Amino acid sequence: MRSQTPDRVIRRPTSVLYIIAVMVMAGAAFAVQSLLDEETEQLLVDAVTAATELDLYNARCRSDGSGRRTDNLNKELASKFRMTVLKVQDDLFPDGSYRRAQQRLQQEFLAKLKDAGGCREAKQAGMPKQLRARYEELMRAIDRLP
Repeated sequence: MRSQTPDRVIRRPTSVLYIIAVMVMAGAAFAVQSLLDEETEQLLVDAVTAATELDLYNARCRSDGSGRRTDNLNKELASKFRMTVLKVQDDLFPDGSYRRAQQRLQQEFLAKLKDAGGCREAKQAGMPKQLRARYEELMRAIDRLP
């Protein structure tokens, strides 16, 4: 009769390497973040806010839920700072959590849209052009950073 214990222990040879890789990446992310000055941190917060607002406008008023601006910013942040939009929201936003930051940004944007009178009135007042111009200006500023 065979014993109930397995004859061999299944080991995951990549688990140790995976842990080391995660630790190195976390250290690199911490090092990059600790090198950011207050002005750069504020630029990143503003850029995430601008991308989110433009994506929210497009989703709400144009039925375009692609999140293209946030995705483009995410690519830029990943290549330049080894950070993501979620990391910026977690670490640099006053909310302390990307979920709370996203919820607050959405509520604030919807309040702005309501104050503008809705999608039609916001478009007539030039809101989409203003949102796009702000987003593009901030993306250029990030692109100019070393």
